Amino acid sequence: MTFLQTTPTRETFWTISPVGEVAFYFFAAVAILVFLYGLYERFARYARGTEDPFPRLDDLSTRVTSAAKIVGSNEKQFDRDLYGGLMHSFILWGFLTLLIGTTILAIDMDIWTKLLGQPSFFVGDFYLSYSLVMDAMGLLFVVGVGMALYRRYAVRNERLWGKHTSNEDALFVWSLFLLGVGGYLIEGLRIVGTGFPSFETVSFVGYFLALVFDAAGVSAGLAESLYWWGWWSHALLALAFVAWIPYAKPFHMISSFANVVTRDEKAGRRLPGVPSDAAPDEIGYTSVDDFSWKAMLDQDACTKCGRCSSVCPAKASGRNLDPRDVILDLKTYREELDAGETDSVEIVADGGTSVIDSESMESCMACMACMDACPVEIEHLTHFTEMNRRLTETGQMQENVQDAMMNVFQNGNAFGDPQRKRPDWTDDLDFEVPDAREADVEFLWYVGDYPSYDERNQRVARSLARLFEASGVSYGILYEDEQNDGNDVRRVGEEGLFEMLVEDNAGAMADCEFEKIVCTDPHSYNTFSNEYPEMAAELGVEFDYPVFHYTQVVETLVESGRIDLAGTELDYTVTYHDPCHLGRYNHEYEAPRELVRATGARLSEMPRNRKDSFCCGGGGGGLWMDQNEETKPSEERLREALEDTDAGDAVEKFVVACPMCGTMYEDGRKTGDFEDDIEVIDVAELLVEALDAGSGAVSVEDVEVGDDSGVSAD
Repeated sequence: MTFLQTTPTRETFWTISPVGEVAFYFFAAVAILVFLYGLYERFARYARGTEDPFPRLDDLSTRVTSAAKIVGSNEKQFDRDLYGGLMHSFILWGFLTLLIGTTILAIDMDIWTKLLGQPSFFVGDFYLSYSLVMDAMGLLFVVGVGMALYRRYAVRNERLWGKHTSNEDALFVWSLFLLGVGGYLIEGLRIVGTGFPSFETVSFVGYFLALVFDAAGVSAGLAESLYWWGWWSHALLALAFVAWIPYAKPFHMISSFANVVTRDEKAGRRLPGVPSDAAPDEIGYTSVDDFSWKAMLDQDACTKCGRCSSVCPAKASGRNLDPRDVILDLKTYREELDAGETDSVEIVADGGTSVIDSESMESCMACMACMDACPVEIEHLTHFTEMNRRLTETGQMQENVQDAMMNVFQNGNAFGDPQRKRPDWTDDLDFEVPDAREADVEFLWYVGDYPSYDERNQRVARSLARLFEASGVSYGILYEDEQNDGNDVRRVGEEGLFEMLVEDNAGAMADCEFEKIVCTDPHSYNTFSNEYPEMAAELGVEFDYPVFHYTQVVETLVESGRIDLAGTELDYTVTYHDPCHLGRYNHEYEAPRELVRATGARLSEMPRNRKDSFCCGGGGGGLWMDQNEETKPSEERLREALEDTDAGDAVEKFVVACPMCGTMYEDGRKTGDFEDDIEVIDVAELLVEALDAGSGAVSVEDVEVGDDSGVSAD
């Protein structure tokens, strides 16, 4: 018999008997208890992890608000992937709307009416508005899950498949699809069974399906019978899904948000130190007991999306590294060990049965592309550094790296040349570079190893010296008291040597009178800005100075007219490469570009630019290592410059702002057979070329040059 309904509402337990209703509440209670127990087990495991070296829960309200913005906007999912961004937005917002809607219904049924004895608010305009929103957002949810299924199974997007792909992934996405579609199917059956109430047209998806059922000959009686089976199937699937959340991939819905909340804003730019009382056999990842609670949360937050792998230059070059697999290998080993399903082995080692092979860690360029691409803020580089420290402590370093570290230890530079030769690059200048140890200066110029000792990069140092001298800026260098900055020393795992360099460099600087530090090398700029202040404080040494990359300082000098490029016009096309440590690490993209434009050269951007820049291959100790790779990252980048920019092969110069990049690309020109096609030039060299091509006029009036960043030249 058809049930004719006229009041805008619906009966939640339509066709379900009182016994069935009791059974539902029993199953719901079981599902919630299983969910809560699983959640407790997860967080109890985190509580057994070691303390994280950085604050993770300070200013919690701000953290939660910021995380809500990142997660809610899906900004990381949209990065480089419009399809993926739309897909995830539809799924996320659809799922949240359905969750909120179900919660509202539960409040009305179980609290408002049953416990408080109030009349249901699930009627009239509220019900109509509720039904419209739920149908609209539910449709987006189904479309989003459909897009995910299409990408996974029809397109078979490469990054979604790998060694850790399992039936769990398929079960997760198909469960979401069945929950979304199943809800509409039972809604359509209910509308048929209740005689097509006119107000149910607001449930436009369900009403459409009801019309389809009616056209297919489904009577009201049949719809009522089918509804019972559909309702129970949908309810049990939903409750099973709730119970399953803490035990498998759906847990990322919780762990991902928690991971974004507890992220370190400086992750990668600064690395955690080693406890002062740690014995050599306790340094780095020696066992799962060394994982901090945040490290375990990182592992659990991974959704296997493969975004990190798709942007990794090491993987693209054919090296033995997949950032996603490293994180998931650590997670799998930890879980299997906890469950007694595997024996204890080394976390990282050179060959053997270790969880991670040393070659994978040696392949990492510390470019942070993986971290930038990760939508859930996993801090890959922190994990990698801990494993590099373990390899260092056990003597499992490439011989070239060991030699470089010994050179730094004995001579203060990676080349192994005597410290007295560090300022020799100044000999070819027709003016004397001021000694910051003997005179008060505004800018202490930290020159760095490569501009000091490498013949090619000495030209960059001399070019920059000419710019400083011509502008009249007050500057000086440390001469032979300058030592390696330690940025890459730390990233290959030599923490003790890094501490020594911090102490020596900070001590040498403390003996000088200056206001700011300017660096030739973005690696120096990064470690002085983000790591020296904390490390120096631990060592009891003063280090509290504003730090700038040279392009930031020179850009203010050009802008103010202290370096006059007016009328200069270099008549050729160039492209600019964003160094990882200047761009992705420290978000400086515009100063170098403004300088390039100031020369009059035509700037043509590569597709991968700014934070999406492709690493040269030199970071993380890459300059010192021999790699087994199919194509060098530098060769791939030069190819991109000549083939993928708008200007194509009209690009004549490849502009860099990093000595390490310059070194890698000069090598890539030779090995990739690009020597006749493109020239590698530093921004400083380009500016000097522009000055020499023009009048060379400069203004040296005592003018303050400043911007909001605090750069000035008095």
